[in-house]
Amino acid sequence: MSLLVTVPTDRLAKGLGDLPDGVELRLWDLRSPAPADRIDIVVPPYMGGPGVLAALDGIDIGLVQGQSIGYDGVAAALPSGIPFANAASVHEASTAELAVGMMIAAQRRLPRFALAQERGEWSPVFAESLADRRVLLVGFGGVGTAIARRLAPFEVALTAVASTARTELVDGVGEMAVHGIDELDALLPQAEIVVLSLPANDHTHHLFDAERIARMAPGALLVNVGRGPLVETDALVAALRSNAIRAASDVFEEEPLPAGHPLWTAPNLLITPHGGGASTAMNPRIARLIRRQIDRMLAGEPPVNVVLPGS
Repeated sequence: MSLLVTVPTDRLAKGLGDLPDGVELRLWDLRSPAPADRIDIVVPPYMGGPGVLAALDGIDIGLVQGQSIGYDGVAAALPSGIPFANAASVHEASTAELAVGMMIAAQRRLPRFALAQERGEWSPVFAESLADRRVLLVGFGGVGTAIARRLAPFEVALTAVASTARTELVDGVGEMAVHGIDELDALLPQAEIVVLSLPANDHTHHLFDAERIARMAPGALLVNVGRGPLVETDALVAALRSNAIRAASDVFEEEPLPAGHPLWTAPNLLITPHGGGASTAMNPRIARLIRRQIDRMLAGEPPVNVVLPGS
């Protein structure tokens, strides 16, 4: 059996290493003409947006292997009949690292110290801790559980919310009672740190609007490493300006965040530019996932991580 696989960058091609006999690897970023009328696995550019998928129209595609966990907008852009797999297993660790880092940075006022260092000022402050804080994880899929595992050594009181209630065994944490999303409003007032790691869809759009943000404890920290549309931007800006809450966000409704956007000057906010998965952990992990898909296709087995079956 022979397979044609395309990847968008030379770095990713090199990361795949030596491929099995019968597998041909070509570079294609979906912006130039397609290298063939039939491609078994297409890997689109990372963070290129779903719009590039229109280039697949009229081509016989076996599988599109995305490089992100999220796939909002893909269903509308992907030509019909083509299955799409997301990159679950690739970004969870890196995104969880960033989430914990943002919590520590916001709690311990690290941006304040960085600015003081630039000015040559010794600027001590009595800051919030991460230890002993009540942390509410909203979303308990791969990223949420990865965050829970990394928070375990920090001696926090951990609560989780997901779409459905369940009991889950988490490595390093133990058995956790995961609450249903219908309990979110009751749990919010007790949380000192709220971490969002949900996908963007019709059910989660503006989940944190003005009414829900108002349910948060005064001065609580809202951390968003999920998707921008989870939080209503105008409501967030208003809450930050009134000192009702603090926030640290890696994702936004409008990306890139444009110059002059009110979030740039909003107080009590730490901004990172959608970099949850953008670390050295990504390249070997996406390469392993692509190799796994190749091996499964060669063996006549269905691919993993298929979120849009294409039919």
